[in-house]
Amino acid sequence: MAGSSRRIQTRRSGVHGKGVFAVQDLAEGETLIEYTGELISWPEALRRHPHDPAQPNHTFYFHIDDGRVIDAKVGGNSSRWINHSCQPNCEADEAGGRVFIKSLRNIPAGEELFYDYGLVIDARYTPKLLADYPCWCGATHCRGTLLAPKARKKPRNSAES
Repeated sequence: MAGSSRRIQTRRSGVHGKGVFAVQDLAEGETLIEYTGELISWPEALRRHPHDPAQPNHTFYFHIDDGRVIDAKVGGNSSRWINHSCQPNCEADEAGGRVFIKSLRNIPAGEELFYDYGLVIDARYTPKLLADYPCWCGATHCRGTLLAPKARKKPRNSAES
């Protein structure tokens, strides 16, 4: 990851606000940047929420599997500006309580970096909830939301032959 600041750059995005772009060609499987910020508990994240009352569902939080949250608003880097896409060119990979953004394919210089936020909310996905988390990625198979698809339940009565 050495020199990552020369390989990627934050600038205005055509998708949403700021974005992060490849300054040079990036190879598939490369670790591009670590998602950094203050490590906090869920109760503290809820206390701080929202960062911006005008955009209550926009935060720089990244949930880590062990129940902690990275708040990139405090001590974060340019990784917090990587936008969501339903057809991403990057992925977020958690290892040992740290999150790294890695390329899923070769990314040419000038292309914006994206990963699938796949936000998980336990509530039923109502039209209002989906509208609260809109996706603007414009991908061919856009889900229309930043929320992760709900796991499909298996049919109760499946016939076996």
